[in-house]
Amino acid sequence: MNKEKIRGHVAMLFTSLIFGVNIPLSKNLMPDWMSPLGLTYSRFAFGAMAFWLLSLFLKSEKVTRKDMGTLFLGSLLGVGVNQAAFISGLQMTSATNASIVITITPILAMIISFFILKEPITFKKAGGVIIGLVGVLSMILTSEVSASGREASFIGDFLCILSSLSYAFFLVLTRGISKRYSSVTIMKWMFLFSALMFAPFGYKEVSSARIFVEGTSAAWSSYLYLLIGATFITYLLIPIAQKQIRPTTIGMYNYLQPLVASYIAIMWGHDVFSWTKPLSAILIFAGVYFVTTSKSREDIERERLLKLGKDNLNDLKLSPVKEPVIKS
Repeated sequence: MNKEKIRGHVAMLFTSLIFGVNIPLSKNLMPDWMSPLGLTYSRFAFGAMAFWLLSLFLKSEKVTRKDMGTLFLGSLLGVGVNQAAFISGLQMTSATNASIVITITPILAMIISFFILKEPITFKKAGGVIIGLVGVLSMILTSEVSASGREASFIGDFLCILSSLSYAFFLVLTRGISKRYSSVTIMKWMFLFSALMFAPFGYKEVSSARIFVEGTSAAWSSYLYLLIGATFITYLLIPIAQKQIRPTTIGMYNYLQPLVASYIAIMWGHDVFSWTKPLSAILIFAGVYFVTTSKSREDIERERLLKLGKDNLNDLKLSPVKEPVIKS
């Protein structure tokens, strides 16, 4: 594994750890301190301001009209629908159910990558996804985390599924532009689009939130973590990972989020440690390893050329994969 791919894996590792911590923190903020829509729009507005401010100190990149259309689609899927659906679903269902549902993301990413990017579904890749899924389910289903007296809602679970589906499409459809532009350029446009689209619905929810009137230090700490950690830092890291590793591999890191949330619950006294926890962790990391080391489309094409006697890497020519064309 070269340094660039290692950088991509490190970026996703930190992203998953931050997202994992954010699950219980966001659950504690809703609905007493702020509504789900208010939290979501807070992320859109803060992300737009933060990324545009940071872009003022960096070299400007000109985005083509075609890529601007892809950025709009990415903002709708990876920022707008993904965040709004998940935070609303999390408020309506239990944290346990939400953690189970997001485990379908790498499976969806693998299937979508097969049809759009022509990435092969190898036995090793599929096996890795399944092993990781078994690890996550064994950890969640043996957990003693309380749902705070709220029963899981079908609508809440459906919204979490919708969030996972939109995120999987986002990872696949925006992989091309992630290699052409910097993280800041990509995210400043995506968050701006989302902030403008959701302004009529979210602004009032944010301005009337209880946290701004009588918020405690604990509530403000969770809120700032949501904005700075789970919004600005994570979405700065995701395009870095997209440049180097495949969508299915990125999706596999979703398996770490419930693992992190579970250990936080243990620290807070909401769950108890059991032998299934380390076993689940081993299965999850084994699944990530198998997906990471599985053969990509490029690897298979390279082997084919070597069998034909073409050992020059310049001879490696993959059939082009069409990216979605969005008229702007």
